[in-house]
Amino acid sequence: MAGNFLPAAKLTASGRPVLDSGEVECSLLSTVDLHSEDLLAFPLLKSGLLILTTHRLLWLSSDSNTPTAVYIPLSTIQHIFSTKKSIKSMFHSPRVRFQVSTTPEGHVSEKGLKSLVITLILRGKTDIDSFLGKFWDAWRGRAWETSGSATESGPGSGSREGSESLALKVPVVGVSGILRKEQEMWESTDKSLQDAFQDLNALMSKAKEMVVLAERMRLKLLSGSNNQTSETNDDDMGTKEEMQDWLLSVGIASPVTKESAGALYHQQLSRQLADFVKKPLERAGGMINLIDIYCLFNRARGTELISPDDLRQACSLWEKFDTPVMLRKFDSGVMVIQNKTHSDDEVFSRIRSLVLKPDALRTGISASDAAMTLGVAPAMAKEYLLAAEGKGFLCRDVSSDGFRFYINLFPEISPDDRYFVKDHGIYSMWISAVSFS
Repeated sequence: MAGNFLPAAKLTASGRPVLDSGEVECSLLSTVDLHSEDLLAFPLLKSGLLILTTHRLLWLSSDSNTPTAVYIPLSTIQHIFSTKKSIKSMFHSPRVRFQVSTTPEGHVSEKGLKSLVITLILRGKTDIDSFLGKFWDAWRGRAWETSGSATESGPGSGSREGSESLALKVPVVGVSGILRKEQEMWESTDKSLQDAFQDLNALMSKAKEMVVLAERMRLKLLSGSNNQTSETNDDDMGTKEEMQDWLLSVGIASPVTKESAGALYHQQLSRQLADFVKKPLERAGGMINLIDIYCLFNRARGTELISPDDLRQACSLWEKFDTPVMLRKFDSGVMVIQNKTHSDDEVFSRIRSLVLKPDALRTGISASDAAMTLGVAPAMAKEYLLAAEGKGFLCRDVSSDGFRFYINLFPEISPDDRYFVKDHGIYSMWISAVSFS
């Protein structure tokens, strides 16, 4: 129903919106209603997540059974109405009203000939003045023109500039004059701040261009790998791996921050992290240490660093979301991130084939040996070996050289029955598997 009036938004596997080139999130609000009183057929979207970006207003439903994701391009907005303070407004949820251009059928479009007033009802705890200020800044910034997502300027921009240039100066008389003088002072201060941060904005625009360039390079590498023949030499493969490391260090174009997400910070951070770990997991064989992800994720976020507690809390929220990744804790206490499709049985099978080799039957294997076979870090390989020992597949020998793992020659002995107690005397006997050289 909503698709008849608003364009549909694309979402990632974790439920995060897919941002356009150069698009950055500005603010997130929960439990927001979206509707229009001018058009009766316009759907009533209730209690959703509202995401304000430099290009769009996105609305995502909170009901997982009937997912809805739509957006309103900022280029279609003709006017944003200021909020009126009154006694009546103190007893209902804050409202933000703005006017958009639509087609005769009511579909929101940049080239629409008609107009429609849309109302946002902010039912959650939020600072409406702060959101309205960010809304105005995003609309006036017109970032979609810089990134090339819109070819024409939004309706009403020329008339707005014309009205400002032709505005008559009203003398400072009475209360209205004092208010006007104060407004002019605020506008002058705002202009001074914009001039002061002009260099910083130029630097940020260059950073966005670098992210777009890196994305193009990544797509080119992927297309090259698909069309590549089997005659690729080692030098080309080494160059591609080096390029992938460079691209990984470029970073996230729009990291979730406490300033933009507010109370939804950990929820949205969890979804963004779920999307980010896909590529590192593919390169690590389906499982990666939590510490490694902490370093990679913070490097990708640039200056917007997160704490270890934020990372752990974000990972713990994956149980509530339908994400393809999960947080796992080994018996030793080591915490890792792995794909839900990752199978330990497949790993145990590869370890078993390794320990059955003639050399391994005589000298055993170490964590480094298993790491080379499994293609993971030695610390992760050791956790796999300990898990295989717990399943009864392996046994270990501890010496001055460290841990050596052997094939278990007594699989019929259950690890839970290593201690026996007799009636006439209480004693214990520990039985361990022994390998013969």
